Amino acid sequence: MEGLYEPHTGWTFLTNHARVLAAIADDRNARIRDIAARCRLTERAVQKIIADLESAGYLSHTRAGRTNTYRIEPGKILRHPAEAGLTIASLLSLLAQDDAARVKEAPASSIGE
Repeated sequence: MEGLYEPHTGWTFLTNHARVLAAIADDRNARIRDIAARCRLTERAVQKIIADLESAGYLSHTRAGRTNTYRIEPGKILRHPAEAGLTIASLLSLLAQDDAARVKEAPASSIGE
């Protein structure tokens, strides 16, 4: 698990729902606490966001013992009319491309910290 982060204040370009969804896309078996640390949110906030995403049909999960495995519905259309026709898969694809570019551009000393 990564270290705990200071909460962010002010506005951002991505919503917490998008951040949580991207974290789950990176690791379908991620624990709530790991998602929270990565997204700089509380565990309770992540639980609520996951519940929101599940109730809207963007996400589902199966439980095996103490582990949740999440399934993202890639063909589901984003909710806002300005993104009409844009799917979850296309959003996650954009975020994954950005992550890949950041890893390539990051100095060697900052990778894996």
